[in-house]
Amino acid sequence: MTSVTRRRAYDNGRRAAATEEKLLSSVERLLHAGNSFTDISVQRIIEEAGVSRATFYAYFEDKSDILKRLAIRVRETSLSLAQQWDPGAGEDGAARYARFFEEILALHRTHHPVLTALREVAAYDTQIRDFYTADLEEFDEAVFSTLREQQQSGATPSDLDATAASRIIVWGGAQAIAHHITVDDGSGDAALARELGMIWWYGAYRRPPG
Repeated sequence: MTSVTRRRAYDNGRRAAATEEKLLSSVERLLHAGNSFTDISVQRIIEEAGVSRATFYAYFEDKSDILKRLAIRVRETSLSLAQQWDPGAGEDGAARYARFFEEILALHRTHHPVLTALREVAAYDTQIRDFYTADLEEFDEAVFSTLREQQQSGATPSDLDATAASRIIVWGGAQAIAHHITVDDGSGDAALARELGMIWWYGAYRRPPG
């Protein structure tokens, strides 16, 4: 009996995951097709996914909720890449950060419609705006922590203001990447990644002492 119960629970879980994925994928397809998230109605989403309105609301509170869930996927991948940061590693830090930014640029290009929608909705939806800023604040805190650790080890100059530096390179970097993807066809990604890596490394982590 126990095995039957577990099997049913497993099957139900798989069906639920498949339905949720169907809804998420339908929104991604609509965004990749060039639709503005603001103009995509719940009715359009359920038609694209082939599910009922009741099913949509069984998985998501509203349109903003489904956008958050899509953005969380991108954030989790970004954080996974960021957790590999190790300013104390032996290789050249600027080259390492350049590789990191190439991966981030590739990730952002893949999910550009979702990230564009996130910024679009953040302009008028406080819930999404809070989610968006919390995402960047988490990266800001991670960079601040590594800068402080490097200062304590003597590798980063003590006169560097870690709070200001982390804000500039995280928030400014995010804006630079978003703009770059909008105006560049991808041929300039390596150059942007290299410059970001150099700016992070030699402008903050290994900046000459004042």
